[in-house]
Amino acid sequence: MLRLKARIHMEGNGKLIKQPSSGTRLLQGAFILGLAAIISKIIGAFQKIPLQNLGGDGVFGIYNTVYPLYMLIITLAAAGLPLAVSKFVAEQNTLGRPDESRRIIRLSSMLLGGLGMVTAVVMYGSAPWIAGLIGNQHVIPSIRAASLALLCVPLMTGLRGYFQGMQQMVPTAVSQVVEQTVRVTVMIVVLLWLIRQDASLETVASGAMLGSVAGGCAGLIVMLGFVYRHRRKEQALCEKSLDSEVFYAELEQPREISQTRLSANASRERSNTGAVEHDVAVVGRSGQARVIRRSNAEWIRTLLIYAIPVCLGSLAVPLMNLVDTFTVPRLLRGEGLDDVQTMVSFGIYNRGLPLVQLVTMLATSLSVLFIPAMAEARLKGGPEAVRQQAGLALRWFWLIGLAASAGLAVLADPINRMLYGDAAGTEALRYMALTAAGSTVSIIAAALLQGLGAVRAPAFSMLAAAGVKVLLNVILVPALGISGAALAGAAAYMLAAGLNVALLARLTAMRPAPGAVLAKPALVIAAMSLAALGMAWAAEAVLGGLGIAATHRLAAMGVSLLGIAAGAAVFVLVAARTGLLTAAELAALPKLGPRLAKLLRRLRVLR
Repeated sequence: MLRLKARIHMEGNGKLIKQPSSGTRLLQGAFILGLAAIISKIIGAFQKIPLQNLGGDGVFGIYNTVYPLYMLIITLAAAGLPLAVSKFVAEQNTLGRPDESRRIIRLSSMLLGGLGMVTAVVMYGSAPWIAGLIGNQHVIPSIRAASLALLCVPLMTGLRGYFQGMQQMVPTAVSQVVEQTVRVTVMIVVLLWLIRQDASLETVASGAMLGSVAGGCAGLIVMLGFVYRHRRKEQALCEKSLDSEVFYAELEQPREISQTRLSANASRERSNTGAVEHDVAVVGRSGQARVIRRSNAEWIRTLLIYAIPVCLGSLAVPLMNLVDTFTVPRLLRGEGLDDVQTMVSFGIYNRGLPLVQLVTMLATSLSVLFIPAMAEARLKGGPEAVRQQAGLALRWFWLIGLAASAGLAVLADPINRMLYGDAAGTEALRYMALTAAGSTVSIIAAALLQGLGAVRAPAFSMLAAAGVKVLLNVILVPALGISGAALAGAAAYMLAAGLNVALLARLTAMRPAPGAVLAKPALVIAAMSLAALGMAWAAEAVLGGLGIAATHRLAAMGVSLLGIAAGAAVFVLVAARTGLLTAAELAALPKLGPRLAKLLRRLRVLR
């Protein structure tokens, strides 16, 4: 007999505990992670802006040369395994195997800890060689400072993956906010102290990089605290289960197995998709059934097989930035700029990057939701559930990316003055804003593909986009300068998004209506842009009437915030009116959602 144990949770009065639906959990998790991403990125905006304002263009240039390299190495060391952990933890919990989930996080933590130590030593020791490739020896101290963060960041991300696999997003959200807060605080304190000491440019830049080290350590401490708390809760639940608050129903199912199939060796079968191996029951010579579990070595191999392609697919943003690091300064120097002018121009080019990263970080933070969610939908709901999940994600983030691109483009001038004190590089900032739409959709579509098991496709899309970026940089930078580099990035990200979405549509048999994809979003974005631009013009006119120049930093801040508020309000109203936002989707968002849905119903704009 093969005994199957089904665990059913009940309250003390005998009633079944009502569990929230997977769709509601997903939207609630999206809200939590999205809010944390916005808060942490707003905090992170105070990292590069004071660096440019206080340290000057030289320090800003060195930092923006090293940081993409640091992010690339962090991605290589920590991107794939945490996502693999979240996927397999979600699957094992769905199959009722929490012990296997705990074994996965133990093994992955050892892997990530060891990998972090090795990459830290390699990056520190090879700093002079990397500086030679970049063509600037002033970056050596910053490279070595950044390498220290690898001692704790990979392990922290692995623990985040474990909780994300259980669809518990609060630990990730809290650690993100704490990491960014400590990171920016330490950076500003060290920056001010080194400037007062009249330290060299490379020393000030390396001191700024120490903020990443401090933030990573703080984030790891927070995650270890959540692990300890989770283990205490598990122990308490086990004790309660002994008091009959959790009971087990055993179902007996006869199984006839011929004598020729009796074997003492373990057998294993694959699921229909071929993406997941499940443990199976076998019958030994004694005639008793037993379950053969994967060995530690098999789990490590499974995690690595999944993680390596996922890691390559996660390299889109850091690889794009690294392409700029190794091409744009050289191309600018080829146009007659000296080393100082090149670094100044490269720093101006990077002014728009924190603003675009506000959107891409939101997409990246939320993308970790969809890998375990897609795996669960595939196991429980079948093709229709997968199709609905993918359609909802693409529709939301296509709108978010378009809104961010349009809003930043029309308000580029006052935003540039507000953050950096002048309008240098406004044209390049407008072009760079266009990357938000393509990068957002590319990131989300890649996560959906990975959740379906197509882990290699995003890597190929990323490689194709990087190749196009290099080619367009070579063509456009000599003709248009930094604006050409920004246009090249927008085209490359849109290519990656198109490739990923096309494959996702083929795998899930999605057939989106052209109106929902193009016509209605175009109407919403046009209305939003006109509202933002109109409010900005009106605010500038009022300020001019009061004798306040719109070029003043505080005036630019007022114009920017009023334009953003007007655009956001019109975006919500028109999106609700056109049906791109539904009452059910808004109501599923915690706290704010039901109130917003009620308000829009009163205004008779929500269908």
